[in-house]
Amino acid sequence: MKTKMKTKMKMMKKKDDQNGGNAILSVSPWKAITLQLICLLGLAIAFWIPNHIYSLDLITHPSQTLRMISVFLAPVLILLYSHLRHDRNQCSYVKAVGRGLLALPAGAVVNALGATILGAPVGFEYFPKTFNWSLLMSILTFVPAACVFGSSWTDWHRIFARTKASESTDYMISLPAHGAVIGAWFGAWPMPLDWESPWQVLEVE
Repeated sequence: MKTKMKTKMKMMKKKDDQNGGNAILSVSPWKAITLQLICLLGLAIAFWIPNHIYSLDLITHPSQTLRMISVFLAPVLILLYSHLRHDRNQCSYVKAVGRGLLALPAGAVVNALGATILGAPVGFEYFPKTFNWSLLMSILTFVPAACVFGSSWTDWHRIFARTKASESTDYMISLPAHGAVIGAWFGAWPMPLDWESPWQVLEVE
């Protein structure tokens, strides 16, 4: 028993040394699954509240619905992912929460610029919709990584550019983020096929 304990301590020390002396919380697969289920439950509740309490949906009131989803979902993800922060010796839980809050508008700006470059309409009348969509995308992509990694460019590059996940926390960040981006792309791609739908009708002067 003592031998196993010593071996585990040595492995943890070696892992800390490889990460610059920063303690990293080891997340078991079951804990990772549990946290992801909590996030999915939060997302489901965030969709349910606007629809059933305020009678809002993405077709008739897209901007208000996206904003309300972001308001309910952001605290859930920030509080959960801040608990998984990597640099635990140098970063407190409150600081990790602050990093998530700062990443929220920063990620929204990046997503809005990316959407505009890829063809999102530009104009003051479209700004609320683009901004609220970008805010939700930031919650699903930038915020978890900021809470866990902070400003560690090495980790950001490894997860998003090289897509080399090495532990449960990495998968918890990379899979939802890539899923959100791919889902947004495939969600927008078939839109021209629905021109005869009421929500696609354009007003012609």
